[in-house]
Amino acid sequence: MEKLRQFSKMNDIQNEYKKKLVSADEAVKVVKSGDLVHYGLFGGLVRDLDTALAKRTEELFDVRVATTIWNYPEPPAILQADPRAKHFKCLSTHFSAMDRKMNKEGCCWFIPVQFRENTKYWAENVGDINVAMFQVGPMDKFGNFNFGPQLGEYWGIIESAQKIIVEVNECQPIVHGMENSINIAEIDMIIESEARPLPNVVAKDASDIEKKIAAHIVNEIESGSCLQLGIGGMPNYVGKMIAESDINDLSVHTEMFVDAYVHLYEQGKITGNKNTNKGKMVFTFAMGSQEVYDFLDDNPLAYMAPVDYVNSLEVIGANDKVVSINSCLQVDLFGQVNSESVGFQHIGGTGGQLDFVMGAFKSKGGKSFLCTPSVRKNKDGSLSSLIVPTLPQGSIVSCPRSATNYIVTEYGVANMKGKSTFERTERLIAIAHPDFREELIKEAEKMGIWKNSSKVL
Repeated sequence: MEKLRQFSKMNDIQNEYKKKLVSADEAVKVVKSGDLVHYGLFGGLVRDLDTALAKRTEELFDVRVATTIWNYPEPPAILQADPRAKHFKCLSTHFSAMDRKMNKEGCCWFIPVQFRENTKYWAENVGDINVAMFQVGPMDKFGNFNFGPQLGEYWGIIESAQKIIVEVNECQPIVHGMENSINIAEIDMIIESEARPLPNVVAKDASDIEKKIAAHIVNEIESGSCLQLGIGGMPNYVGKMIAESDINDLSVHTEMFVDAYVHLYEQGKITGNKNTNKGKMVFTFAMGSQEVYDFLDDNPLAYMAPVDYVNSLEVIGANDKVVSINSCLQVDLFGQVNSESVGFQHIGGTGGQLDFVMGAFKSKGGKSFLCTPSVRKNKDGSLSSLIVPTLPQGSIVSCPRSATNYIVTEYGVANMKGKSTFERTERLIAIAHPDFREELIKEAEKMGIWKNSSKVL
């Protein structure tokens, strides 16, 4: 804020812009061995600065580079120059397919977080970030740079950063909302990058099983609900089914803004009639097709806000009939949910899943759904049940049994809230694949959570 007060005395913003404008090669000279560098979030990850930093590979050591979801088709330039991670180590609070590949190759490590806590995590718990760099839109006449359709924990990163470099990309949409821009007074250096469209993240078409899961969920959704959808074929199919149903008067309060919301709005299903931020579609980042970014650009209906606001349990719960829909990988008979790993193989992060599971339950009439196919097909063609007696060694408990609400497979919906261990077992076995139900009953008997009096509902 002191920088901002000093800058308020300046008259010529354009002159200040020229003073701070440098090449990418010049900007990355501030990075030193041992530094912690942040590359930005989602579609705001730097590109030209990454390329410039890669040129310094041989002169730098032990540089840690943090991101959230590397969603470009090729790995960072620093790792192309340093594939054995002798000079650079990448860290991520959530994994994409590329992050998973880099993790397998031993050059990318996961940071476990609850998404709603990320702002405080960066501001108070990691020490100084030596250099923060991220993409922004072009400067406006007041000296402000819009973050584009990603905000998340940026203000925690900025608070902790010793140096701030912005990479201006003319293709960043200008997104409305809360704390959605940074002033030139807070910035140390500016580079003007090539105009690059944001990465398009297009969900695959829903499978037949995902369509069955979606149908079970849509039967549970009422008019007047407030939606949180994840990305993927199934959530998008939920949106399609809602668009074709009698459900209406919907609102949006979600961590991620995806294509399904655009389609629901175009079908007249979204009115924004909710308790908080009435009339606004609230989110903390967007990922989807170009249609999503075009919809959000300078749209007053969009309301992007920091993650510690959007994912706050109190803010989520202040809205009525919150419906949260996310995917998971495995569920055990206690109702523990793994959404992050297959054994020791890391797949993705907790993200905001637990935030919205808990926030939706605080909501009057709220429901959260964690969805999985009942089985996985193995390489040899055999099937493995994804409802298991206990989570395998190495599995991560993303949602503890005390928080789990509805579990959904293609065979139905099981409500875990307020249910005893044997009732949970009954309900979960009832939505398991039929080929595995007897085996699950036998295992439950060994575990002491299935008795002779138990009966599959």
